[in-house]
Amino acid sequence: MFGNLDVFQVASQMARHASMRQGVIARNVANANTPGFKSMDLETFRPDVRDRAAANRMNVTRDGHMSFGRGGASGLEIEDRSAVPSPNGNTVEIEAQILKSVDAERQHSRAMAVYQSSMSLLRTSIGRGR
Repeated sequence: MFGNLDVFQVASQMARHASMRQGVIARNVANANTPGFKSMDLETFRPDVRDRAAANRMNVTRDGHMSFGRGGASGLEIEDRSAVPSPNGNTVEIEAQILKSVDAERQHSRAMAVYQSSMSLLRTSIGRGR
């Protein structure tokens, strides 16, 4: 019932995007010492981001096909070109990953605040208060 309301869909998409971004950041940090590893990030959140990911995803229809998606963020990941490569070709900067992680956590908190505020407003409108 409430899942059809746009505000809940956007809050859910925003939280999902933040979660996927944390996963990408975690993978970057895990590969901080891997030679040649390229730091990745997600595209900036837009409410239609999930629909675009589904449209851009390649289908693996046979066992011999290769899957080009990485994790749950298939179609949304982009190479972080702002990072300067180290001598071994790795572009992961731990400090930048920490800042991105904080940003993703804030995005998730905002999504949950929107969800909670909307639920509170709905409860008030049907007379149940908080």
